[in-house]
Amino acid sequence: MKTRVITAIVALIIFVPLLVIGGTPLLILTLAMAVVAMGEILRMKHRFFVSAEALLSFVGVIVIALPKATWQNMPFNLNGSVIFYIIVFLLLLHTVLSRNHFNFDDAGTLALTIVYVGTGFHYFFQADSKGIATVMFGMLIVWITDSGAYMVGRAIGKNKLAPKISPNKTWEGSIGGSMVAIIVIPALFTIFHWLPDYNFIELLAFTAILSIAGQLGDLIESGFKRHYGVKDSGNILPGHGGILDRFDSMLIVMPMMAVLGILN
Repeated sequence: MKTRVITAIVALIIFVPLLVIGGTPLLILTLAMAVVAMGEILRMKHRFFVSAEALLSFVGVIVIALPKATWQNMPFNLNGSVIFYIIVFLLLLHTVLSRNHFNFDDAGTLALTIVYVGTGFHYFFQADSKGIATVMFGMLIVWITDSGAYMVGRAIGKNKLAPKISPNKTWEGSIGGSMVAIIVIPALFTIFHWLPDYNFIELLAFTAILSIAGQLGDLIESGFKRHYGVKDSGNILPGHGGILDRFDSMLIVMPMMAVLGILN
């Protein structure tokens, strides 16, 4: 527990100021986290970080995570989508050149992970670019839902939510966590006018949807950890696991904020 608390304090000391500063410093951190998260998947698949597939994956996740403004005025109409297609083509070509040491399933896993991780961090940076209140809206929903689910689940949780994927989660905890977020977040943001473009009812609806999306993100990451037989995605954050362990919910919540029009 001591290690977990110390890691959390150090991470917040670094993370929160960069959220406030935004811009290039936060972009560098965002890209670094995306690369580490991609590396965690490669590690689960027992792929060397200096292999062709790893290098393509690292480039791919950076390309997807970069903000749209990066591609303005690029020659030959290059943009993230074009480069991503080239990377997917090269991954497929690698299945031939590697003589089946790297197969179609491997290529598919890495391509999907590039989209999953890269898109999540892309919209994380975009949310912060919209203002600290916007990114904190998504992050607080995740944190409060998670804390509420833990407390309610510990108190009254009996019915398992997904026993084969995440045996400690319960329906009572899941519903309780979302209810706590739905009660706290819209009231907090309405009282302090932190997102003045939206009224209380809109914030209520957004919070409900994003709270559920965050929990699904948590289950998605638990699912592939169970598939690969690992407890944590990595060990870069002592006591907390890896980047995917800490950002699993946000990798779904931030793109969902874009779908809801909050990041437009």
